[in-house]
Amino acid sequence: MDNEKTVLLGMSPDELKMVVKELGMPQFTAGQILKWLYQHHVRSIDEMTNISKANRELLAARFVVGAMDPIDCQRSVDGTVKYLFPVRCAASGEPSQKFVETVYIPERSRADGNDGVGERATLCVSCQVGCKMNCLFCQTGKQGYEGSLTAADILNQIYALPERDTLTNIVFMGQGEPMDNLDAVLRATEVLTADYGYAWSPKRITVSSVGIKGKLKRFLDESECHVAISMHSPLPEQRRQLMPAEGQMSITEVVSLLKQYDFTHQRRCSFEYICFAGLNDTMTHAREIIRLLEGLECRVNLIRFHEIPDVDLPGADEKRMEALRDYLTRHGVFTTIRASRGQDIFAACGLLSTAVKGKKVKK
Repeated sequence: MDNEKTVLLGMSPDELKMVVKELGMPQFTAGQILKWLYQHHVRSIDEMTNISKANRELLAARFVVGAMDPIDCQRSVDGTVKYLFPVRCAASGEPSQKFVETVYIPERSRADGNDGVGERATLCVSCQVGCKMNCLFCQTGKQGYEGSLTAADILNQIYALPERDTLTNIVFMGQGEPMDNLDAVLRATEVLTADYGYAWSPKRITVSSVGIKGKLKRFLDESECHVAISMHSPLPEQRRQLMPAEGQMSITEVVSLLKQYDFTHQRRCSFEYICFAGLNDTMTHAREIIRLLEGLECRVNLIRFHEIPDVDLPGADEKRMEALRDYLTRHGVFTTIRASRGQDIFAACGLLSTAVKGKKVKK
């Protein structure tokens, strides 16, 4: 039973040293646990075989690894896989009846006629159950906010992923606002990038945000991961209608902050921009984007709108998106159109929700 036990997944070397000291174990045991967690990905303390049986029993009496397998998955015709992961209760460490969705996106290369998995595989992870931001166009926001994930819950989406060893990139673009759960996000990215953890380059990780005052600056100061900002309109009043978070930190404040940092080397800054027909895809918007981003090394990713219930927003057509892309790029703002993946299993941008999953899925 995991009841009332502390989760080891997500702990740092210093924290594990405190654990083994408190249990009266040799200090080097902390290093052994680290390797079992982040190199060998064990599922139970009993698998840590170079630790004495007596010490494993002592550790297991109060701690648990914290790995939990996904309890459901859906596969898209395009190869995208959406997993449903359980979330632990932060207070007790027990599995709760809350869940998050995680999306695995393999890139496939057809340039040479090969339909196999290519060299890139991205995982879109969640950081909260639901979201407080309530963006008009996002299904997660309609779910409301049900709680933030611990660093262990964030890492578990990677740790227990069946395709873990194929991953090349991670994006914090699933359920929730990363800056609203910044401590846990920073802890998770530390484990992913630290030598004691997964030892990934921070350039393999992108963290998204609508822009949270104070939190965005802290992230930029404390992390070297890429940053992606949800813009969706360069016009403050219109953006406020689409995204209530504009009222707390405007897009002009966000861009002004970003201009204080150097994105001319490996670290990348990008802007996410869902295109709505006749609403934010005009030349007026294009010119304002160019004016707003002048002097900032960045890119813009145009995204197709995926309809959600009870939201009357028309998606821009392909021709209009291509015209917007070309105009922005010609005027110095490198712009791409992001491919939609997993739409048939509601895994595409803005479609993630676990509002009813707790009722439908039983452990």
